[in-house]
Amino acid sequence: MAGLPGSARVVIIGGGAVGASCLYHLGLAGWRDCVLLEKNELTAGSTWHAAGNVPTFSSSWSIMNMQRYSAGLYRGLGDAVGYPMNYNVTGSVRLGHSAERLLEFRRVAGMGAAQGMDLEVLGPDEIAARYPFVQTAGLSGALYDPYDGDIDPAQLTQALAKGARDMGAHVERFCPVTQAAWTGAEWVLTTPKGEIRAEYVVNAGGYYAAEVGRMFGRRVPMMVMSHQYLLFDTIPELEAWTKEVGHKLPLLRDVDSSYYLRQEKMGFNLGPYENPCRAHWATPDDPMPEDFSFQLFPDDLERLEWHITDAMARVPLLAEANLQKVINGPIPYTPDGNPLIGPMPGVPNAFEACVFTFGICQAGGAGKVLAEWVTEGATEWDMWSCDPRRFTGFEDHDYCVAKGMEVYGHEYAMQFPHHVWPAGRMKKLSPVQDRVAALGAQFGPYNGWERALWYAADGDDTSEAAQQTWAREGPWFRAVKAECAAVRDACGILDLPGFSRFVIRGPGVAAWLAQQITGRVPSVGRLGLAYFADDKGRIITEMSVARLAENAVLLITAATAQAHDKDWLQRHLGSGLVLEDQTDAWSTQIVTGPKARDVLAGVTDADLTRPWLTWQEARIAGEEVLLMRVSFAGELGWEVHSRVGDTPGVWDAVWRAGQAHGLRPFGMFALNSLRIEKGYRAWKGDLSTDYTVLQGGLERFVDWGKSDFRGRAALMAEQQAGVTKRFVTLRIDAGELDPPYMATLWHQGVVVGEVTSAGWGHRVGACLGLGMLRADLAVPGRVVEVEVFGERVRAEVLPEGPAWDAANARLRG
Repeated sequence: MAGLPGSARVVIIGGGAVGASCLYHLGLAGWRDCVLLEKNELTAGSTWHAAGNVPTFSSSWSIMNMQRYSAGLYRGLGDAVGYPMNYNVTGSVRLGHSAERLLEFRRVAGMGAAQGMDLEVLGPDEIAARYPFVQTAGLSGALYDPYDGDIDPAQLTQALAKGARDMGAHVERFCPVTQAAWTGAEWVLTTPKGEIRAEYVVNAGGYYAAEVGRMFGRRVPMMVMSHQYLLFDTIPELEAWTKEVGHKLPLLRDVDSSYYLRQEKMGFNLGPYENPCRAHWATPDDPMPEDFSFQLFPDDLERLEWHITDAMARVPLLAEANLQKVINGPIPYTPDGNPLIGPMPGVPNAFEACVFTFGICQAGGAGKVLAEWVTEGATEWDMWSCDPRRFTGFEDHDYCVAKGMEVYGHEYAMQFPHHVWPAGRMKKLSPVQDRVAALGAQFGPYNGWERALWYAADGDDTSEAAQQTWAREGPWFRAVKAECAAVRDACGILDLPGFSRFVIRGPGVAAWLAQQITGRVPSVGRLGLAYFADDKGRIITEMSVARLAENAVLLITAATAQAHDKDWLQRHLGSGLVLEDQTDAWSTQIVTGPKARDVLAGVTDADLTRPWLTWQEARIAGEEVLLMRVSFAGELGWEVHSRVGDTPGVWDAVWRAGQAHGLRPFGMFALNSLRIEKGYRAWKGDLSTDYTVLQGGLERFVDWGKSDFRGRAALMAEQQAGVTKRFVTLRIDAGELDPPYMATLWHQGVVVGEVTSAGWGHRVGACLGLGMLRADLAVPGRVVEVEVFGERVRAEVLPEGPAWDAANARLRG
């Protein structure tokens, strides 16, 4: 093939399985003028030493989608591209040691059913039929996944590369990128073989992604772990069994002991995720080498001793095998263990598809997702779990190392709804953190900001172990009930640091904003909710809009949405407009409840008779504040916005004044209960690109009278064709367990929707769920079923509107 092309529409940097999949899927999308640059040979990074497991299991809806797609792609890839593939679909048995683990398995099996997969939860006496060599003592059960298996990573990569080449793409090996420059219209990449110009670039650099990112001015949030797996020689008994039955053993995972055991030819591959574990290239005395292609770390078996012993006890056949080889290689980790797939924050025409901890099983789906980002500017599935913009820049080196080690050491851990992982904490603190801590606050991070989750009293169990339950009534339940009662009957105050805040100024800002949102722009002095749709009418984000002046608006959004929403605004900002990120300059308290007006009347000169959805400048304790007449708790209330340095004085004044009126603090757990009762949607839960604005029940926020706004044509077409899903509130007979995110809705044995938020409503005394239901069933009084950890329970569709204070009389006060 000819040498390095002088230009390409897309250049991918990195030739592992993920980079090759991106190239292949760009070709499938019709983008053939694409180039992949690899500094060494294809697969030279983590791909060549990867174990090659291909599970579909995930507790994340979006990652399960991605892995399910990969498994399906790989089954037909060899024939599709004309390349031999060694892909073994063996199924897997995932062992559980506790009742909690069996609940996780039932939850994932329900998710699988909704995605068209048949996963089976096994009792202890059913395991041997699937895996005859396992000892079942101490097991509570298992999950059987018939779609699981393993693949040769090198063959996978070469097959994807061949398929891409056959569609016209170019692969250039031994061609490292040494410099990247943006001209204002395109990227110029410098290599030893010359320059190449590109409209778009993709960082698929694997564990070198941080080095690639620096060329683009990007600090990639990642670290590198040492991961070992052990290859054992042929075992005669296993060989005889395999020949007799004609297939390999299923892949065995003992997730509570943290290892997998896979049949490798006629022996075994044992892969532990040990704790304590080891980071590499994380300290000055252990720098990352310039090139680590096709290299491994020295064996370090001592820290695996417990796992090896446990595996031999669980599968005694393993003890008969001779250890043949140890693979100890680098695996990249982000702070939450999920990869980075999507727009490179703050960098034009640049994307990331990197930092894959499980790159082989995710490569197929990752290529699909990345190609959609590049070619369409959006993805089929909402992929926030992998979006690079979920990290906002506070994640320094030490944080990334601490969180990466925490994730690795708990690779198979259950993700309980009230559990807070302890590593890397206290990065961003409220200006009144000391006050709320003294009141018993138990904290959790939101984009690094520590917020009170609930307030413990003397004697409450605040240990991490107590958080590790699926049950609704953990040690927080009594406290949350009392906090909700205070908001209902008197007044509550919630410290809320870290709201994302953007001020946009300039001539015509209101006209520009009107084109970006589906509804109306508030007049000066007013505020309201605004929904941003993409060109397909799907929900991008929700922001509160306060009209500060004729040519100035304040946009407030979720803490975790900071980088995402800022990036969206900047990419679509109108000419002559200026965006200012004021997130770090302000803090917020919510003061809400029927006595909120009485509390504030004692400390402010504000006009507290102004109606709902207005804002005003005022003073509290001599400090300037913005008072916004709105409450996410659904009661009479205000958001008190103060500059960070002024916040302690404001808090103290409100707290003192409130004692005569029953003021008490409340946390995020209580707020979640309160907002579900009001049907208020949560970002990236109820509000995501998995749903259109109309499906989300937000038609009252659509101004059809506007001549144009983003997504208008798609929404009009959807309205004319008929909306297929509808947002509903459900009253659920949920027993002791609340439905988890994406719990499946059933009707007459058919999947008809999903629950996107659920929890106990302390004001209404019932479990409530917000969800998306097939449109013909979204009728008040309709009874459906919700699958709650494997059990289908009764759920009734409630009348349209909130379950609490349907007329909003209390909110309007």
